[in-house]
Amino acid sequence: MNKIGKIFEIGYLVVAAVFIYEAISEWSTEGSKSYTFLILAALAVFMFFFRRKMRIKRENYTK
Repeated sequence: MNKIGKIFEIGYLVVAAVFIYEAISEWSTEGSKSYTFLILAALAVFMFFFRRKMRIKRENYTK
């Protein structure tokens, strides 16, 4: 179960990286769309840290 949690955590970082790449590539053409991508990237990074904290708490609780 811990491996699946770690995979999802890494998935959130990958999604954040894709959103940041899209924001940079869209910056010159459409500014408002890039802000949306940056907000979604920040949300994905937040979810990474939140899920990581919850996984570590769960591991410590089961020990």
